[in-house]
Amino acid sequence: MTAEAAEATTPHLLDQDVGRPLRIAMLTYKGNPFCGGQGVYVRHLSRELARLGHTVEVIGSQPYPVLDEGTGPGEVSLTELPSLDLYRQPDPFRTPKRDEYRDWIDALEVGTMWTGGFPEPLTFSLRARRHLLARRGEFDVVHDNQTLGYGLLGNLGTPLVTTIHHPITVDRQLDLDAADGWQRRASVRRWYGFTRMQKRVARRLPSVLTVSGSSRQEIVDHLGVRDERIHVVHIGADTQLFSPDPAVAEVPGRIVTTSSADVPLKGLVHLVEALAKVRTENPDAHLVVVGKRAEGGPVAAAIERYGLEGAVEFVKGITDAELVDLVRSAQIACVPSLYEGFSLPAAEAMATGTPLVATTGGAIPEVAGPDGETCLAVPPGDAGALAAALGRLLGDAGLRRRLGTAGRERVLARFTWEQAAIGTAERYRAAIAAQGPGRGAPARATARRKPA
Repeated sequence: MTAEAAEATTPHLLDQDVGRPLRIAMLTYKGNPFCGGQGVYVRHLSRELARLGHTVEVIGSQPYPVLDEGTGPGEVSLTELPSLDLYRQPDPFRTPKRDEYRDWIDALEVGTMWTGGFPEPLTFSLRARRHLLARRGEFDVVHDNQTLGYGLLGNLGTPLVTTIHHPITVDRQLDLDAADGWQRRASVRRWYGFTRMQKRVARRLPSVLTVSGSSRQEIVDHLGVRDERIHVVHIGADTQLFSPDPAVAEVPGRIVTTSSADVPLKGLVHLVEALAKVRTENPDAHLVVVGKRAEGGPVAAAIERYGLEGAVEFVKGITDAELVDLVRSAQIACVPSLYEGFSLPAAEAMATGTPLVATTGGAIPEVAGPDGETCLAVPPGDAGALAAALGRLLGDAGLRRRLGTAGRERVLARFTWEQAAIGTAERYRAAIAAQGPGRGAPARATARRKPA
């Protein structure tokens, strides 16, 4: 551990979480820890809550989260609440065999998929409700990670706190804007049909957490949640893992980004276009994308159009250590997104001391900081501005060092998982106090549950 990381995890931070240890049920309908912010959130927040002394039972569906156990003095465990896993690889949108159906929720899941909708938020919430009511009294608080399903309404016997990273209505609108033809737009509307449910549910929730001021305003504007019900608790980077290491050689011209190839919100197509411009003056410039390569679509078409087959590499399934070394080896980390509710990739890159080029979409400026001080900032969707920033930074080693150092200092001061856990635990205690005595059974010690 570096001295900086040690300073970021000193005991005085842990002492801020006062009161008896809590037993927490943390719900996540999709827990992949390597792709998408929800799985990353569950993994790191549960670990740091356990470090504060709390007991966290993650109740999740496929892909199941990977958790860091043995982080005491508290405990982290996983209870599997399986779906039919209809989108698993290598056979997404599969039709289950007859003997796979267990109940009416399974039938609802398949029927929604067959009609072009996305069923998981609703069906997971119904399974979670059934599971929690069967275990009434075993938890002090339930923490829902953006399921926002009908099953979470009504009395669960336990106070409920919900995290909304950002409204999925933002993704819906960006996908509609990028859709060609009425058939594609109709398909997008049907797929995002669950957002109507999430709006209705969000308005009835007593306590909402979100990860940035930008997301807070989006939740008010898009979901109609009253401002006083929303509380910002910033998340951040694992600053012990994501840290500088001078032993890792810098690769000339390397730019690294984390992106789902053809999700319009991530802005990868604009970064590919910018790379083509940069390579006219810096032929060593190349891009490594942490994410799955799409064989067709706008990004693949742009790579072919600009002749960048040898200059854009996609990597997936790498370990945490490999990811950190990849970011360390880059001369620039880039976040080209049109919108982000927080941007973990920005915080993680800054924590390694890798200089950042980022757009001003959504909450990214809250994380990345002022242009020219802790990053270079450009407007979202502007490939020309992105190319100019990348070219400037590739050509100025002094600027790269200055931005890298300032970026890490910003993350250590503002965006760590230890601080996130302390702030989240404070909201748990507020929710418990607001429910008052006698409305929920006190939590009791139980043995670890087997997978449901």
